[in-house]
Amino acid sequence: MTNRVVGKIGSGLTGLAVLAFAASMIFGLFTESIFASCFSSMFIALGFFLFMSGLVSANNDKDKTASGKVCLICAAIYVTLIFIVYFSQCTTINLHPELGEEVRGVIDYGKTGSLFFNYDLLGYGFMALSTFFAGFLVDKSKKCGKPLSIMLKIHGVFFPSCLFIPMFPIFVGESGETAVGTILLEFWCVFFMPICIWGYRYFSDSAEKKG
Repeated sequence: MTNRVVGKIGSGLTGLAVLAFAASMIFGLFTESIFASCFSSMFIALGFFLFMSGLVSANNDKDKTASGKVCLICAAIYVTLIFIVYFSQCTTINLHPELGEEVRGVIDYGKTGSLFFNYDLLGYGFMALSTFFAGFLVDKSKKCGKPLSIMLKIHGVFFPSCLFIPMFPIFVGESGETAVGTILLEFWCVFFMPICIWGYRYFSDSAEKKG
């Protein structure tokens, strides 16, 4: 499988998963269930790792290999944390409603401020760091190269907030928190979708030039 194909599959899968996640968040407001959003998030992680692998492998500038390595390592940390959090949510938490509040207060992602909630934020922080370094690997001469590079770097701004927010009592479990969280996540989906679309077109441009 070529670098281009891996990149196209990754960017396409990530985009579809982001759409599914956006829909599941709205659905969750009416059902009070986060299973669908957790399930779709695992595919965002899987697609993202393929996406970043494609960008790193397509880079021909030897002076940027360090950025490529940092990008992939951060992506791997993100995928690991996300799968731990969401796979646990879709299995242990979802299938065992008898679990006590003490246990849920630690491993239930749905409990704001829980250990796994904080792991989730940390995971997305590493995702942001991965995209920041990926932005330096994009060939700006290709179709959508410039906007893709810029958006990847801008997305890196989320790293500090994801790292430091869990350390301070910003999330306190007030009423209306779910709706506010949903709005913020929907905003992220709107922001990240163009990255997936431009990424797909970026790898498509590579095919056109070879043809």
